[in-house]
Amino acid sequence: MVPSQSNTVPATVVNDQTGIGPRLRARRKVRGMSLQQVAARAEVSIGLLSQIERGLSMPSVRSLRAICAALEMPVGWLFDGPDAGQPDPVVVPRHRRRVLDLGDKGMVKELMTPDDCRGIQMMRLVIRPGGASGSTAYNHPEGAKCGTVLSGVLGLELDGVTHRIEAGDSFAFDATRMIRFWAEGVDETVVIWVVSPAVY
Repeated sequence: MVPSQSNTVPATVVNDQTGIGPRLRARRKVRGMSLQQVAARAEVSIGLLSQIERGLSMPSVRSLRAICAALEMPVGWLFDGPDAGQPDPVVVPRHRRRVLDLGDKGMVKELMTPDDCRGIQMMRLVIRPGGASGSTAYNHPEGAKCGTVLSGVLGLELDGVTHRIEAGDSFAFDATRMIRFWAEGVDETVVIWVVSPAVY
């Protein structure tokens, strides 16, 4: 089972000076919004938002989507990717994948589908030992999720029931179910994760 993590301020200092936090802060400045305004719209604390902007804390998926919605920006803008002109609407070469490093959550997500494909989204998740989606289960209002474990062992909790998914095993479930997931053991876990509709 994944170790319990705080819902507010993680004990680990992330020091994410070039990633999510500074990009959110830049977008907030462009929009001319205060920390208080964004926090109120996203329904997160001002303190947490400030720590996220300063690169000292990483938001949950739910909080990240809420903050981006408050800033009227797609979450996809936070993914790193090579700037090589107009992307192909069908093919995403390996070297062109956009990457989101979730820092203290111990997870890196690589987008494997083009941005224009909103009906479905495929990601490659690399979960470091001890890495997890968070201590609180979450869900989405519609759609489905499926995937396969390429290496390592994935711990997956669905509606309070824990599943151990080993390399070569696959899974599928409705996105409305409450989930948490994490890397089990001492090895890195690599997962191909598919969601419908796209969430980033």
